[in-house]
Amino acid sequence: MKIMVVCGNGLGSSFIMELNVKKALKELGKTAEVDHTDLTSAKSVQADIFIGAADIMSQLEDGNRTIINLENMMSIPEIKSKLEPHLA
Repeated sequence: MKIMVVCGNGLGSSFIMELNVKKALKELGKTAEVDHTDLTSAKSVQADIFIGAADIMSQLEDGNRTIINLENMMSIPEIKSKLEPHLA
């Protein structure tokens, strides 16, 4: 499984979110490939799950992608609760 963490510029905030997603996965006892990118690049990237701040993720919505919107991208409990239903 590949999880792509997305932010507007693909720099600091998505890297921090990537680390938090990895922590959440570890706490859930799950493994996945996790990477981060900017919003523009994310439109052409293949991933099973796209996760990012709610204010930008609607721009990725195409009816085919699995999108997870975060209200607080620093909240590991929120990441865990929203990510867990999508993990096999």
